[in-house]
Amino acid sequence: MKPGPACKKVFFLFLITLIAFSFLSCASGGVIKAEELFSIGMAYYELGQNIEKNRDKYFGEAEKWLNRARAMDKTMTASDYNLGRIAFETGRYEEAAINFERIMIKDPDNVMALKAAAYSRIKNGNLDKAEAHYTRVLELVPESADDGYNYALVLYGLEKFDRSEEVLNKYPYALEGNAASMLLLARAQKEQRKVEAIDSYAKWTASASPANPQGLYEYAMVLEDAGLYAKALEQYRTAITAITKDTAVLKKSSLMFEEARLFFIADPENAEAVAKLKTAVTEGFSDIEAIRDLLADERITNENKIEIRKIIDGIVNKDKVKEENTETADEEEQAAKT
Repeated sequence: MKPGPACKKVFFLFLITLIAFSFLSCASGGVIKAEELFSIGMAYYELGQNIEKNRDKYFGEAEKWLNRARAMDKTMTASDYNLGRIAFETGRYEEAAINFERIMIKDPDNVMALKAAAYSRIKNGNLDKAEAHYTRVLELVPESADDGYNYALVLYGLEKFDRSEEVLNKYPYALEGNAASMLLLARAQKEQRKVEAIDSYAKWTASASPANPQGLYEYAMVLEDAGLYAKALEQYRTAITAITKDTAVLKKSSLMFEEARLFFIADPENAEAVAKLKTAVTEGFSDIEAIRDLLADERITNENKIEIRKIIDGIVNKDKVKEENTETADEEEQAAKT
């Protein structure tokens, strides 16, 4: 059960009191210990985590006190670790990684620091260092399925697809219950053009909820490459239904075009293919070159190619009209200014 606002308020007052008491005791005692500075820093850290309004202010104070603690006692691993946490939470991933890696110089087998450094390196895009850290983590904790997934993800990002697959296969039980791991395995196999990718994508679709349009699109492409056109069309349709918002890499109109394209190949006598292509264009698909590529495909009938040319002409004419209207508007605007 989550604590209510009243409980949180009492907790924060307690932390503030702790800060004040710690500071006064340090000042009056004459000798300030690293542990006391560390406690003050962590009290501010807790405030930063729980009070969104003054988050940056409290994190800044936490860093100040933790740095003092670290300067006084160089062996205080906890200061480095929590400085890394603050840097990570405030988006300074390079600085976070440096703090975690500073711990590893003194304690190369510190699993917590290794994991934190690896994840920080993923966030700042240094996958080579992330790979090295995860390699060491799995040497120390070989049974860790979560770290195995992260390691496989890094290897995939480095385009070491065979090694990514190898790492994932070491954790079969984790694969069965984890949609993200299943999808990563399928993708690694797909990049290697392995037929096993079909089964892996099928298992993923059975466990993924909600449906991932990008994964469904990839599954459709794998099925199409294998010549399983009916199943591929089914996955294209499912992906179209699943996509609720266009992304930078996937658009609903593009999925509709892919479905129409495959219809021309898989069922050339079906007039639905032309209708689907027209719908894709109406929905915003405007890649004329992709549509023109259909004209070079020998599997598409001449009758359908005639219809495809008409669709291309319609897009070209529409673009011309749009361009002319823009030029007219510019001329009118210029004339008004004159």
